Parts: sequence; structure tokens; C-alpha cells
Amino acid sequence: MKLFDTIVISFSYLCTHQSNHEQEFIPESMKIIDRPNPNEAFPNPNIPSLCYIKNVVKNPNIIVGDYTYYDDVDGAAEFEKHVTHFYDFIGDRLIIGKFCAIAKGIEFVMNGANHRMDCATTYPFYIMGGDWGSAIAPVKEELPLKGDTVIGNDVWIGQNVTVMPGVHIGDGAIIGANSVVAKDIPPYAIAVGNPCRVVRKRFDDEMIGLLLKLKWWDKSIEEIESLMPLLACSDMAKVKEELKTRCK
Repeated sequence: MKLFDTIVISFSYLCTHQSNHEQEFIPESMKIIDRPNPNEAFPNPNIPSLCYIKNVVKNPNIIVGDYTYYDDVDGAAEFEKHVTHFYDFIGDRLIIGKFCAIAKGIEFVMNGANHRMDCATTYPFYIMGGDWGSAIAPVKEELPLKGDTVIGNDVWIGQNVTVMPGVHIGDGAIIGANSVVAKDIPPYAIAVGNPCRVVRKRFDDEMIGLLLKLKWWDKSIEEIESLMPLLACSDMAKVKEELKTRCK
């Protein structure tokens, strides 16, 4: 039996039968044995546009969790080029959690892009060199730094999204295509537009709380595989009841 068939059968099993939280959802005879390797750049040779980001970035200030991918037919392995204005002397970091899906055209604008706005001019004389730089360069504490940019776990970011410096996007959030994210987005929110605004929550507060308590992305891969049918089931009432039992 192929892996795809295994998962489909297991999903169907959960959504048509009452679950028993003390048992694994995937029957023993259908155990997953051919799983993607999180330490390979391209987990599926049939989809060369899909790349596990952590295996191709070289900047130590870009920290990416397992299974998070960038999908780009024009060069998925060149993710680091989409992190701009990223200067060592500033020291900010881009932190992306596990199991995120990031679409083509992403741009993470880091703190080096910010200009001072507390002076009569925003023009950065000091980067032009010569005596300009030595005479009027600001100290780091005077720069408008907004801290690390942090993307949670299980976040889906659509095509051509721009994320501004210091933004935090919560676990399970969805960012619509062509959005410009300049403010924090809470967990399990759907946000779109320029400027990006929350249009609705994905689930009710109780369900969001259960998912944040479960933290499925931090479990072992074997535990995650046993949860796959639950996580991919669209019967949210059944999922909620199962999570209530598991998260006591």
C-alpha cells in the first residue's frame, strides 16, 4: 500500500467512526514507513519547487523549524534572497516555526530597512561614506529597531506577501496573498490586505485554546503521524471533542 493510500484510508476512518483517544488513529497494518526526511532540501522529487527551508539557509540569524517549506518554481532553494535589509550589525533574527507553508514571492523586510523618523529628515546621510558617516552616524540605540520577526508554527502565507520588521504571526494563522503585514497577527486568525487586517478567526475561542494546548507540531513525528487523521478531519465538532479528551 502506498503512503498516499494509507493517509486517505486513515482520514476516512476517523471521519466515519467514533475515535478512541487511547488508541492510535492509524491502524497497525497501515503504519507510515516512508516519510519525508526533514533534513533534505527537497523532500519530494516530484515537486522540485518545494524546499524545506532550514536545509538551504546559511545565515545563523534565520532560524527555521522542521518541515517548514517554501514553494517557488523560480528557485525555492533561494529563500534567503527573500529576506532583505538583513545586516549583521543590527543583530535581529527571523524565526519561523515548524510545519509552515510559505508561497512564492514572500519578502521578509528586516530592521535594516527602517529610517529614523524622529529627526527633521529621514535621509540616512551616514550610510553614504566619507566624513558624513563618521560625523553623524547614530548609535544603535537611536535606530528604530522593532526586534525579531517571528512566525509561529503551522502558518500558511500566501503568494507575494510582505512581512515588515518585528512582526509576530501566531500559530495556525493564514495570511492572504499580496498582503503587507505590519502588525502582529494572533494565532488561528485569517488576515488579508494592505495593511493586513484580521478578517475572522479560523475557529471559536475554545477550539483555538485546545489547539494551542495540544501543540501538535512539538510532538514526535510518530505522534504527529498518529494525529494526521484528526488534524485533517473537517468534522470540527468531532475534532473538538477528541481534543477535549486529549488535552485534559
